[in-house]
Amino acid sequence: MWRLFVRPIGIDLFAGAGGLSLGFDQAGFDVLAAVEIDPIHCATHEYNFPNCKVICKSVTELTGEEIRSFSGIGDREVDVVFGGPPCQGFSLIGKRVLDDPRNSLVFHFLRLIDEIKPKYFVMENVKGMAIGKHKQFITELISKFEYNGYDIVQPYQVLNAACYGVPQNRERLFLIGCRIGLPLPQYPQPITKPAGGGLTKKIDKKLSQLPDSPNVWDALQDLPEADNYPQLNYQDSVQAKFTKASKYGEKLRDCSLDNGDYSYPRQYDKKLLTSSLRTKHTLESIQRFEATLPGNTEPISRFLKLDPNGVCNTLRAGTASNHGAFTSPRPIHPFIPRCITVREAARLHSYPDWFRFHATKWHGFRQIGNSVPPLLARAVAAEVIKALDFKPVSKPTDSLERGDLELLSLKMAAAANRYGVPADTISQRLPIRSRCLS
Repeated sequence: MWRLFVRPIGIDLFAGAGGLSLGFDQAGFDVLAAVEIDPIHCATHEYNFPNCKVICKSVTELTGEEIRSFSGIGDREVDVVFGGPPCQGFSLIGKRVLDDPRNSLVFHFLRLIDEIKPKYFVMENVKGMAIGKHKQFITELISKFEYNGYDIVQPYQVLNAACYGVPQNRERLFLIGCRIGLPLPQYPQPITKPAGGGLTKKIDKKLSQLPDSPNVWDALQDLPEADNYPQLNYQDSVQAKFTKASKYGEKLRDCSLDNGDYSYPRQYDKKLLTSSLRTKHTLESIQRFEATLPGNTEPISRFLKLDPNGVCNTLRAGTASNHGAFTSPRPIHPFIPRCITVREAARLHSYPDWFRFHATKWHGFRQIGNSVPPLLARAVAAEVIKALDFKPVSKPTDSLERGDLELLSLKMAAAANRYGVPADTISQRLPIRSRCLS
């Protein structure tokens, strides 16, 4: 049953599991539509955002009118559209080709902005888009937005999540615009500097007086040790005993302690450790992990062992099913000779504990690595809400009961069937042996 909406309306394109959705929700927006092509991500988004309509479809096959119709927004004014169109051609860890066809999704983002005509838009992308010859692409993109009637906040900026209270070094480009005649938002000012040092000379002076961001151990110290629970060998959750949390950990465990969070409260069991399926390492791997010093890379696996006093390296998603389904290197726990769990990665990414991911490690890490840290998304969204002259004063009082838990364990075919899309919408993940022989 639809309720009356008094908060600004947002739409998430390329929504994934919902990092941007959560950040805008926390800033005070009602995110009413989320477009995502991957049925597994759609199911996770539906579980965590029961008041949002998930549209499982490629943006290349959608119009702005269809998004309005499918979501129930209708002809109401849309305050912001946001999203991170995949741009692998710009990634600094892959080949950077200006005319890479995978980057055509950026132009569909632009098209949908023109069709929906929101007051504001926020586009997130890889840092590589703003480097070298790729600046020509972003200059052309800005010109097209301006031609369509939007002012752009310039100069555009690359923001580091560690400067907004996240214990992770993660840099992303944000492009922000508004309809001509509306007040332009500002980029959010940094509130922290990366814990453990690591500042570049260019920004040292600006950030040196700020407090440190939470560090790795601030994020992890209160979490129960997954290896102590045999049930986590075959399930991703268990009743467990949490220890004393840092201030950062307290906010993620009990969001009522977070004064800047205006999202709808979610009902959840605070004694339940979730997204913590264990990884079985060989004795040889355990010995290598144990011998690696914090802050160093283990030479065989090339996994970084986290420094408890610093920030996490950028968490990555790995490759999708149709590109080999390879898992991205996962960091090693700072004190325990194993890779971190999905929940530990979520803490390092600023997801609250009520937020759950797909039950498998592969999908769970992919959902985190592909997403914008919610605290970074919230910082950007808060500037948009200021420009709208809307000031949330308190969290909503009505608590949301999340979706059916089965949504988090669906296999690709079942998830595709739920949303009425072909089972091969996202190519199936191949068995390990087949992938090794390919």
